[in-house]
Amino acid sequence: MSVGRTWSVVLTGLQGDLVEVEADLSTQTPGFSIIGLPDKSIGEAQQRVHNACGNSDLPLPRRRVVVNLSPAGLPKHGTALDVAVAIAALATELPMEAASLERTVHLGELGLDGRLRPVPGVLPAVVAAARAGMSRVVVPAACADEARLVDGVEVIAAVSLRDVARFHGLDVADVEAEPVPLAGEGMRGGGTPNDVVDLSEVVGQREAVDALVIAAAGGHHLLMSGPPGAGKTMLARRLPGLLPYLDDDAALHVASLRSLSGEPVRVLNRTPPFEAPHHSASVAALVGGGSRTVRPGAIARASGGVLFLDEAGEFGAHALDALRQPLESGEIEIHRAGFRVRFPARFQLVLATNPCPCGQYGVPGGVCTCPSLAIRRYLGRLSGPLLDRVDIELSLRRVAHAQLFADAATVSTAAARDRVLTARARSTRRLAGTPWRTNAQVSGAWLRSGPAAPHPDVRRPLDAALQRGALTLRGYDRVLRVAWTLADLDDRDVLGVEDIGRALFLKKGVTQG
Repeated sequence: MSVGRTWSVVLTGLQGDLVEVEADLSTQTPGFSIIGLPDKSIGEAQQRVHNACGNSDLPLPRRRVVVNLSPAGLPKHGTALDVAVAIAALATELPMEAASLERTVHLGELGLDGRLRPVPGVLPAVVAAARAGMSRVVVPAACADEARLVDGVEVIAAVSLRDVARFHGLDVADVEAEPVPLAGEGMRGGGTPNDVVDLSEVVGQREAVDALVIAAAGGHHLLMSGPPGAGKTMLARRLPGLLPYLDDDAALHVASLRSLSGEPVRVLNRTPPFEAPHHSASVAALVGGGSRTVRPGAIARASGGVLFLDEAGEFGAHALDALRQPLESGEIEIHRAGFRVRFPARFQLVLATNPCPCGQYGVPGGVCTCPSLAIRRYLGRLSGPLLDRVDIELSLRRVAHAQLFADAATVSTAAARDRVLTARARSTRRLAGTPWRTNAQVSGAWLRSGPAAPHPDVRRPLDAALQRGALTLRGYDRVLRVAWTLADLDDRDVLGVEDIGRALFLKKGVTQG
């Protein structure tokens, strides 16, 4: 055939677009060109394709080859189109099955020796292909397990360009080759379930454990402040184990974000994700970035799970304030010239901070050496607008020797998770017919004037706190959300004054007076 056609996928964030790759021969000066808004990495594909075909005994036509990527107005980026470009170019002269080519999506980068190399984002690309009606994909052998996580798609694992050409009916010698392994095989998040640590290991912090259960039951954001060694990190790492397991769609969504980040994915992990970036992380590391190939940041990778910022006072003020908009909208938009990328950002934020740079301010028996200005500057990193978006603010003390041995009645993760699931089931019944799934997602208008609005007498302490300026209206709504979670945990259908009072106390110790 003079024109070879096949398909590939181009990703813009998690959004995948099907791209038709067509190659044509002409009688002009021999050469190889790619058109259709390719970026530099795709422009360099012509050399990779030329060498890979030559080293696979699949010579390209000695004529002018023009490869068009359609739709031509869609910017294309990345190296995942290499295989599709090579196969379309070879199909212009070699006897391949046109019907097989036109119903197959090809993904993968080509090495100069003709082997297929893994690329990031295979899982969301296969998801996009399935949604577009394609039922067969060719992927590098190392990415086969990842691609097979999508139901209804036939996955062809290819080691080399020879394997792909043979699959499409070309009579070519079978030369055994070693598959190119995944680059991040040893990285965290390789598709195996995360180790869930047990809550029973936490002793002497019963109030903190109760606050953690409340946060898990309602999906609330949490701030823990206390000296080093009080157990802040230990508590935060046990929060994912209290949350409900991810359903199929949510687990696939989380795995797609991992794949796009370049992490290997082999199975669907049902445990909610846990992201804990270092305090030196930049704004781009948190929200995501890149010039053309935009990768998700920690905010997006934590969607559906927990974003834990340990030593929050050490983070840059700009990095912390970048959390404000995603906390409200549940998504993050990254704008670049000519396109924009949208990532999910529906996560639970857990902040942990020391009371001062040295960690000894206000600690019984401790000696703080920090100047007052340094303490104010340290605590000022957590801006008022950010703190206003936190539902529960908790102060921790170090565990005393007496508590360590007296507090024998610890709470296990299994028991706490049962309470969380029961509370969530109750809130789901109350929120039936609404777009919300947890108390933390409910709108303020519905809380204040909807069918579940509390009686004015019950609401009076909250109104008083708002009147004297101890709360903003956003904080008012967040206290109501926590109050409903407390009622759900106590198996009650109506808010009581005690729920409002405890929720006020959990929100930076606001009193009812």
